[in-house]
Amino acid sequence: MRSRESAQSAHRALARMVERLRQQGIRDEKVLDAMMRVPRQQFVEDGLAFSAYDDTPLPIGYQQTISQPYVVARMLEILRAGRELGRTLEVGAGCGYQAAVLSFLATEVFAVERIRPLLDLAKENLRAFRFANVRLKYADGSLGLPEAAPFDTIIVAAAAREIPAALKAQLADGGRMMIPVGASNQQLILVERQGKVFKESRYEAVRFVPLLSGME
Repeated sequence: MRSRESAQSAHRALARMVERLRQQGIRDEKVLDAMMRVPRQQFVEDGLAFSAYDDTPLPIGYQQTISQPYVVARMLEILRAGRELGRTLEVGAGCGYQAAVLSFLATEVFAVERIRPLLDLAKENLRAFRFANVRLKYADGSLGLPEAAPFDTIIVAAAAREIPAALKAQLADGGRMMIPVGASNQQLILVERQGKVFKESRYEAVRFVPLLSGME
């Protein structure tokens, strides 16, 4: 009985989180539905479960975080505007949460992570979902995933000092990339590719861990 009550309580908390996203201005119902399908508490440590549905980033170890729900939803809504995500590269898989959300929105998800223990954590967290369209890869995300390129969509979960040329090169014609850029002052930037032309649009200020090169 207690486990059933706990599950019902978690579901209500998830529903409140999604309703809050709607009140914060997220209008894309497919994004909201995807967020509703992924219980965030399954991607955080047990000791942080009480905060799982708060609109805040949470530590996942190795000086990394799980992004706040609003930022995840906002980035996805901008990327989806007027189109589908298609083949998607996620740079910075972390604990696997955003990859899980992406699985409901993209045809294929390639999620890369440079910290091996975090990749193992993501695999463990995602195993129960049995997503057929999600692939996890141990790789330096700043270099993208050239063997699987080009991508219709690239979403980066860490802040770069400048937009990596390798990621721009792996965007398909007509593709979009969302990436936080900056050091102390970070801003979301949408990159849209049309042939050899890359258009950049700036959005709100954010706070992400830095995008680092190399593998650990």
